[in-house]
Amino acid sequence: MISQARYANIPFTPCLLSGEKLAKNPTCAEADLPRQIRVSVGSAIVLGLLEGKLDAEPTTAYLMTYATGKCTANCGFCPQARSSLSKAELLSRVSWPAFSTKSVLQRVRNSTEHGRIRRVCIQALNYPNVFTHLVALVTVIKQHSTIPVSVSCQPLNGRNTQLLAEAGVDRIGIALDAVTEKLFSEVKGSIAGGPYNWENQFRQLREAVSLFGKENVSTHLIVGLGETEKEAAYIIQKCVDLSVLPALFAFTPVRGTALESKSPPLLASYRRVQLARYLVVNGVARYRDMCFDAYGKITDFGMEKTKLERIVETGKPFLTSGCPDCNRPFYNEKPSGPIYNYPQNVRRKEILAVKQQLSEETPLEGSQAS
Repeated sequence: MISQARYANIPFTPCLLSGEKLAKNPTCAEADLPRQIRVSVGSAIVLGLLEGKLDAEPTTAYLMTYATGKCTANCGFCPQARSSLSKAELLSRVSWPAFSTKSVLQRVRNSTEHGRIRRVCIQALNYPNVFTHLVALVTVIKQHSTIPVSVSCQPLNGRNTQLLAEAGVDRIGIALDAVTEKLFSEVKGSIAGGPYNWENQFRQLREAVSLFGKENVSTHLIVGLGETEKEAAYIIQKCVDLSVLPALFAFTPVRGTALESKSPPLLASYRRVQLARYLVVNGVARYRDMCFDAYGKITDFGMEKTKLERIVETGKPFLTSGCPDCNRPFYNEKPSGPIYNYPQNVRRKEILAVKQQLSEETPLEGSQAS
């Protein structure tokens, strides 16, 4: 068996010069598959790789590239970071056990045929030849299924983005994570000892939009890293104006990470940012119409009060945000709560709880009168 350390140093093979050529050469694609791949524990249960009961089943199969070491990046919030002391199988608070890649891909195919999953999302660590592995994984999945495939990665250059597009990736996610340049540098850029640059992230997002098309590019924004609600709303609007879909995550402290002692965001604040995101993404309101206090807290969403209340009543702003069919059950929280992102339709008692959370220093009362 080829060790992952040796496999990661295999030269970039000629058959990967074109994703289209690779798609027509299954032998080449399978030769480039990594031996193992990680699967989120919820996805592993749905795929039949593990036994267990779930409070909410994932509608997307979440996979993560496997490496014997940690990621070469050094994001302060991530258990996979280069200097992290967290367990190797963690991403956020979720365990991702490793399985045989071929076994996982067969289970993905079977689950797709039976309607158990509606999308595959591959999370990518940074390591040598990770894009060789990503292209091979996507190619083999697409050879046997029409299921949509998303890849969450850091291309660092346009060539890698092009390879993913040619291989058949439907959507790409390039995470900003932090909502300001200062926070970005502190938690994943130069100050954190990471390879990322704020301006280059936006350059990669714009190039991805040109390749994948509008509404087919996502980014991740983590709320609770030290930003204000105003700063979060501003970057949400900027992403939407670039035709990039922002997906919200609540900061989750994980033991062994650089930010393990930091607290998660206040639920009331997170709810306001969720509501602002929903309004902006759906074109109901814009950042410029919102009002904020001296501390950057949203005090007015820039729309008529009764209309805002009707939107809150639907519960939709508080569902997990991201790619279509992405519900990421309990990625940021324990099933016992508090729930930041609801993985399924928000029940009436949950909507009442959300309204109570929003009423804590509520901007609903301060929104424009009807």
